[in-house]
Amino acid sequence: MGNKWKNVNLYFQDESRFGLKTSLGRCLTVKGIKPIVSYQHKFANTYLYGSYSPINGDSFVWEVEGVSNVIFEKYLRDFSAHKVDEFKIVIIDNAGFHATKNIKIPENIFLVRIPPYCPELNPCEQIWQYIKQKYRNKFFKTMKDLKEWLYQTVRNMEVDIIKSIVSNHHYLTEFYAAF
Repeated sequence: MGNKWKNVNLYFQDESRFGLKTSLGRCLTVKGIKPIVSYQHKFANTYLYGSYSPINGDSFVWEVEGVSNVIFEKYLRDFSAHKVDEFKIVIIDNAGFHATKNIKIPENIFLVRIPPYCPELNPCEQIWQYIKQKYRNKFFKTMKDLKEWLYQTVRNMEVDIIKSIVSNHHYLTEFYAAF
């Protein structure tokens, strides 16, 4: 890598769908009181594309209505411009739209695939779980309401929370041994 990059960082990348269909979950109530949750069965969705670093808690999140090779390539291009002087090692899964045969990967990004059907190897899955715990039992009347809630939730995630969620001693040991 030479002196071209000021630093090297490790990221875990993944996507998750969020929609207007109410996600029901448990909640605390007084004994004997059945909780009442507003519910709707509407199939309008959006996706969060996210990259999270266990090294410094940095994150880069995109909201977009879909998944495809074209969208993934645009995401990588914009992620590349985020801290342009940083070389990014990005752990990704084997989603079909992650096929890189016909897309341009920015020079400051190196993609590492985890084996198929092993979501437990991508700590970004725990980020989605963290967000979806807050998402349960919420009622969003419009996509605008949902998107605003997602923006606020992502924006308010503190660096220490991100690091604690995506830290994985196996990855960190190898990363620090190499750099």
